[in-house]
Amino acid sequence: MPNIKSAIKRVKTTETRNSRNTSQRTAMRTAVKKFEQAAENNADNAKELYVEASKKLDSAVSKGLLHKNNAARNKSRLAKKLAK
Repeated sequence: MPNIKSAIKRVKTTETRNSRNTSQRTAMRTAVKKFEQAAENNADNAKELYVEASKKLDSAVSKGLLHKNNAARNKSRLAKKLAK
């Protein structure tokens, strides 16, 4: 545990950011997995789940969790699965 006040503050902020990033990353992955399962089963709500997954990917880019090209690649792959 750090003794310096600024280092203590950095530990606290790192913990809060880490937990926030983890929860957002988990939500994004869950949305993608839900869509992939729906696309495999030819579910009726696949289009809605695709939109939700795209929003989560875009949100992850704006938060700095993903690189924009990574999100674009994932969205492209999801769109291909939707078209099938």
